[in-house]
Amino acid sequence: MTTSLLSSAAASRFYARWQNAAQERPALVASIAQLPLNRSSFVRALQNETSAGLPLSRAMRRLRNLVIAILIERDLSGAADMNEVVGTISAFADFAVQTHLAALMAEMVALHGVPIGEDSGAEQELIVLGMGKLGGFELNVSSDIDLIFVYAEDGETRTSAAEQRQLSNHEFFVRLGKKLIHAIAEIEEDGFTFRVDMALRPNGKSGPLAASFNMVEEYFIVQGREWERYAWVKARALTGRPADIALLDSIIRPFVYRRYLDFGAIDAIRNMHSQIRAEVIRQETRHPERSNNVKLGRGGIREIEFIAQVFQLIRGGRDPALRDRSTRNVLRTLAEKGILSQQCVAQLLHANEFLRNLEHRLQYIEDAQTHTLPANPADQLTVANMMGMADVPSLLQALDAQRQLVAARFDAIFSEKDDTQDAAGAPAGSPPIDLQMFANLPDAEKAEAIETQLAAIGFDDAPTAAQRLLETGKSSRLQALPLDSRKRFLALINTALPFIAQAKKDQLATLSRLLDLLEAIARRSAYLSLLTEYPPALERVIRMMQASDWAAKYLTRHPILLDELLDQNAVRTAPAWANFSVELQQQLEAATLGGEPDTELQMNILRDMHHAQLFRLLVLDLEGNLSMEHLADHLSQLADIMVAATIRAVWKTIPKRHLETPKFAVIAYGKLGGKELGYASDLDVIFLYDDDDQEAPALYAKLAQRFITWMTSHTSSGILFDIDIALRPDGGSGLLVSSVASFERYQSESAWVWEHQALTRARFCAGDTGIGARFEAVRENVLRQIRAEAQLKQDILQMRTKLRAAHPNRSALFDLKHDAGGMIDIEFIVQFLVLQHAAEHPQLTANFGNIALLKTCGALGLIDPALAEAVASAYRDFRKMQHNIRLQGSDRARVEPEEVASRADAVKRLWEAVFGVVG
Repeated sequence: MTTSLLSSAAASRFYARWQNAAQERPALVASIAQLPLNRSSFVRALQNETSAGLPLSRAMRRLRNLVIAILIERDLSGAADMNEVVGTISAFADFAVQTHLAALMAEMVALHGVPIGEDSGAEQELIVLGMGKLGGFELNVSSDIDLIFVYAEDGETRTSAAEQRQLSNHEFFVRLGKKLIHAIAEIEEDGFTFRVDMALRPNGKSGPLAASFNMVEEYFIVQGREWERYAWVKARALTGRPADIALLDSIIRPFVYRRYLDFGAIDAIRNMHSQIRAEVIRQETRHPERSNNVKLGRGGIREIEFIAQVFQLIRGGRDPALRDRSTRNVLRTLAEKGILSQQCVAQLLHANEFLRNLEHRLQYIEDAQTHTLPANPADQLTVANMMGMADVPSLLQALDAQRQLVAARFDAIFSEKDDTQDAAGAPAGSPPIDLQMFANLPDAEKAEAIETQLAAIGFDDAPTAAQRLLETGKSSRLQALPLDSRKRFLALINTALPFIAQAKKDQLATLSRLLDLLEAIARRSAYLSLLTEYPPALERVIRMMQASDWAAKYLTRHPILLDELLDQNAVRTAPAWANFSVELQQQLEAATLGGEPDTELQMNILRDMHHAQLFRLLVLDLEGNLSMEHLADHLSQLADIMVAATIRAVWKTIPKRHLETPKFAVIAYGKLGGKELGYASDLDVIFLYDDDDQEAPALYAKLAQRFITWMTSHTSSGILFDIDIALRPDGGSGLLVSSVASFERYQSESAWVWEHQALTRARFCAGDTGIGARFEAVRENVLRQIRAEAQLKQDILQMRTKLRAAHPNRSALFDLKHDAGGMIDIEFIVQFLVLQHAAEHPQLTANFGNIALLKTCGALGLIDPALAEAVASAYRDFRKMQHNIRLQGSDRARVEPEEVASRADAVKRLWEAVFGVVG
């Protein structure tokens, strides 16, 4: 930091006055002379003053003046940075409030008894909430402190002496609050400790000075306004019991932080900012000498705070990391998460430090809460010198540079939107579309007018598209919307139509899918705001609507995923799974209610975060940035992470658990086991444990049951996965969980051949890695058993016949999965080759997929290498075709026979070569 060109006494008239007065109190100065300035030094200095006979209020004021003087001296000499200044004064504010409250509480209890909760019967305490910069532990040196007083329960004081006068808890805490304000803020011989502002309390200055938790909660539900959400982001309890503070937090959190992504906060803060700016302009017009407001002016500190806090309000409900009360910490988190660029955050932090340092120097002159440059030229030069600059023009130039930077960043996020101009981003040459202009026409004329405009922008079937738009316009859902939402809804359609027309492909399907989505999200103005605020997201949505019916329906079911389209890097690169796993665990651990895990919230976190990652993969897939094999790998890894996280979370809900970490593992079969998972695949799993505790079977059965419930239950965020446990030992009649030893016995002595077939695609998925290693050993031993070839062929052929009978194809199309020459045939061929030859060739037990195993068998001479290559290629093509068909929303993957004739023929030839019979 640049050091001052002035001494502290020359720079600050307050410092000069204090320095003169300090000569009369050397003991006080000596008591706090040693650094650091912290609670211990505050206590020591205060005790020095009170021991000398001073009352607490005067001793605190003298200490406050000394603390500020030391900060001025250290700051202007370059010994302290902004972190030390704001941290020290915030810590002192906490100390002053806590010390005075403790003394005043003792006085009040002596007069009126102890306040008791009417429901709990417990003693009640006043919780003092620090708001604003105090709440964020970023207080200014001469700032007032914004406080709110709350208490947990109504009730009455319990008196023990006749002279004590009983009070209601409400009256008790109101009186206590008044005394606290007087003790801190009253101007006395040595000034004040802090000015106190109580305007942020429920109902503002007209509301009660202290409010119970019930009063606070009711206020939030009935009357809480948007700007108050912004204010309560900063709320920090300075006093109170931890359990009460946790309960209060559970009341505040749903008011401040929406469970969904709240893009309506952008418009709300934009409006708030406009009102503040208008007031600043009025003041500057009336008082030109008050220009250059570094806090509220254009590009000032408040705009930096708004930038940080709008992302808190938008995303904080889903991401606890963004609930930090410090503006600087939030900005750093935004950079870490890629929400804002590292460069943007570095610039904002630098500007914030410059503006806050300047703000402090403005206040140092007279210890006044000011944010504007002084009118006096001499004082202006003093401020410039305190900033390390030789003259005022240099200061103004530096100030202007920082404010321009902040203003530009602010405008990039909060730029004004005009609902009537949203089509400005439409393809070049597209005439404007305005559905609202036809609102008062009869239906027939309206349809004709819309049809004409649709034809003009390139809709091939304009009449049908016009009718679809009219149906939407008359829908009860749209008509029930508030006027602003209805206008925004129509404006989004106006913006989208030229893009849909330009595509020239599946125009009607794309339009219909988009309208379904917009109707589904219409009542959530935040989603409409997102698409309005971020036109590129709307364009990407339109491309998704065109590319995939399944994607369209998935997005319509989970519109919260719209947010994922804003992160350009995330939808261009594959996820970093290690980082995702850590973040998922952090969010689950933070999901508490009253200090205990919040099961419903945790289940929704699992679903929301899974949906978000799946959606990112879907975008990569649809835009051609991910091969099918890599997609399946990613989907399988995502499922592994979700399974592992769910097991950890569920285990913590099991009462009387005897271990902190369960000796329990999830084994994956089928598509998950083979790492060939699709978007909507079930999870085929079994559960193993290895624990000699007598309660282990019951505990792990409960764990497995709850795991299935957590995975399959429908919550407000949907479901996680469908779970299939039919492959467990003895199938539907078997135990839900098995010990590793019993699993090994079953596989070695009792399992059917089809269960050994399934074992070729099984793997350890999540849980205890030791059990995973034992399972892999069992699996390899079973697969390497020596088998009679004729009997094995007969068993597999019988199973294939049963499967084909269970999935008849009565159409003229070729079923990619079930028909002869399809995917099931390929999988059965590979399974036979593994079971028959793994004893001689142990490399066949490796679970690296059907394509690689086919090629390995060819290389080993077990099948014709050229035919192995052809069938491997067919399997890859079949999977890709199946994937693309599923993306269009079809449950059955069927194609014209001639489209796959050569591939199916290769599979049939290999089938005949392996099994000696025609497929």
